[in-house]
Amino acid sequence: MMTEDDRNGDGRPPRPAPLPRGNKTGDGPPDVDPATEIAEDDAEERLPEDVTEADDTVAEGPLATGRAAIAQAVRLAPSSPGVYRMLNAGRDVLYVGKAKNVRKRLASYVRPTGHAMRITRMIAATVAVEIVSTNTETEALLLEANLIKQLRPRFNVLLRDDKSFPYILLTGDHWAPQIMKYRGAQTRPGRYFGPFASVAAVNRTITALQRAFLLRSCTDSFFESRTRPCLLYQIKRCSAPCTGEIDFAGYSALVKEAIDFLSGRSRAVKEQLAAEMEKASAALEFERAAVYRDRLAALAAIQSQQGINPRTVDEADVFAVHQEGGYFCVEVFFFRTGQNWGNRAYFPRADRSFDAGEVLGAFLSQFYEDKPPPRLILLSQKIPEAELLAQALSIKAGARVEVSVPQRGEKKDLVAHAATNAREALGRKLADSATQARLLQGLAERLGLREPPRRIEVYDNSHIQGTNAVGAMIVAGTEGFLKNQYRKFNIRSQALAPGDDYAMMREVLERRFKRLLAESPEPDGTAEAAGDAAPRWPDLVIIDGGRGQLNAARIALAELGLPQVTLLAVAKGPDRDAGRETLFLPEREAIKLEPRDPVLYFLQRLRDEAHRFVIGSHRTLRKKDIREAGLQEIPGIGPARKRALLHHFGTLKEIERASVADLAKVPGVSAEGARRIFDFFHPGGASY
Repeated sequence: MMTEDDRNGDGRPPRPAPLPRGNKTGDGPPDVDPATEIAEDDAEERLPEDVTEADDTVAEGPLATGRAAIAQAVRLAPSSPGVYRMLNAGRDVLYVGKAKNVRKRLASYVRPTGHAMRITRMIAATVAVEIVSTNTETEALLLEANLIKQLRPRFNVLLRDDKSFPYILLTGDHWAPQIMKYRGAQTRPGRYFGPFASVAAVNRTITALQRAFLLRSCTDSFFESRTRPCLLYQIKRCSAPCTGEIDFAGYSALVKEAIDFLSGRSRAVKEQLAAEMEKASAALEFERAAVYRDRLAALAAIQSQQGINPRTVDEADVFAVHQEGGYFCVEVFFFRTGQNWGNRAYFPRADRSFDAGEVLGAFLSQFYEDKPPPRLILLSQKIPEAELLAQALSIKAGARVEVSVPQRGEKKDLVAHAATNAREALGRKLADSATQARLLQGLAERLGLREPPRRIEVYDNSHIQGTNAVGAMIVAGTEGFLKNQYRKFNIRSQALAPGDDYAMMREVLERRFKRLLAESPEPDGTAEAAGDAAPRWPDLVIIDGGRGQLNAARIALAELGLPQVTLLAVAKGPDRDAGRETLFLPEREAIKLEPRDPVLYFLQRLRDEAHRFVIGSHRTLRKKDIREAGLQEIPGIGPARKRALLHHFGTLKEIERASVADLAKVPGVSAEGARRIFDFFHPGGASY
């Protein structure tokens, strides 16, 4: 029963408090990137009354504002296929959706009741809607997937860790095709085979293919510079077309055999090699027979290393999804030419209210945005709009693509195996997340922070006597390292004294936080980065260095009006020993943790990751500089020795890899010159 205290002054019941605009739903893991579309069948043919009378019937508050904005968009929306984007006050895209009838879909959001919490939060944050019409619903599906991957809206299911898959490429722009590992856009002429789930699987397969088909793996520049066969020819992993050890017709035959094998005609290739081996043996040409024997063994090794090789599935991708604790894992297995080419686990961000089929469907629409689909896609459960997805993928592939949930036989066994891997991968992920949460809690206790940090930024810089100076930032959050948010900073200022680490750190921090202020002016740690669990603003900034580096960072942030950013400097121990680090915080005594403290190990991991990333960035910059300047940058190396080095090793990369002894074998390079060259590429006294 309602009392007088529960009523407003006019006798009406109190208005409910506006729904929060954050992304928490109560206990348990946060709702990171929720939302799915409301089923088309749930939208009524006629528009709700709220659409035409929204301003009079909707109560005040963020939810009312959002409904009114959507109602305004409904009046102008087309009754045809298209894609719509929900925008917040900062013009950030909250959600991307597609519909067969955009007007009906948007009208369904204006209903006063019946929405899931994730939809309600999205509506409350919406201030505008943008619409793009398409000719068909299939086009809308493809455009939706493109926009989700590009814009990463926080209310969509997001495909994370979407690194490009490695392929095997047989080049087509040289008379002697090269076999190589390849990532990225498939623009180079040649034949691509894949995808493979890991680089290790590609490297292992290429090595075996070299033994089986004797194809070259060297670069074109190395190929053209050879005057005698290289070591790969001596160990029977190349037929040496570079020096004419095999003619054009013979090498072309090897290339054709390799293409046949990778295209699924492995039985015919093996039978042909076996016949050639028998013929050579019968002719008492035992050395040639041994070559065929070794090639057959290499082919057998390729097939035995691929794990489960199905008998009835030639080309397919197998997807299985597992849900636990509000988190999802999608395991993908790749089968090509009847062989298992590996698997990979994904952990898409999605609200816990999704069911597994919805997550899997949203995942698939994004997964094939930048890669060709196979003829068969096997799923662990039904997904919404499976037929529409199959039509879209068929258009993309230029051939019929089947999407199915197998019910019996070997295909069902493959899906079950993928489901087992998904469950185990998610279990490992949850265990890692729990460990990360304990470490963050321990870090907060050691440093006296009010709460565990959700976003940690670690900064480091690298240079050699002031040259090729580069700074770097790595980011860690509640789920580990967030590598898609790493940044590098090429030091631009010409006024810096060579080797001035303090000035370099100030420049890096100024550039980073000026941009952050422009993108997200409120340094309150609550504005979420698009598609990521960590906020935009760091809860803790870690500097690699001592009190001097800390003071330089304080000055830089104070000049930007950001004294509230929490800073920590981690100084290396005496003799740079790990485990003896000193921690410096502003206006506090230095802290030394116990050598076996897990929090100290955690800080070491953060620092080492920043160190690894900045060193990689510095080396890339230095190599580019070397290529532009030439080997003459090395003292005592002039044009003649440069030509001798390139003639001997073929490429700058091989020169960099060479040992002192190998360098000394080059005509005209003395032992002292070899040492100078080696030290140039492997500086022992690099300054970081």
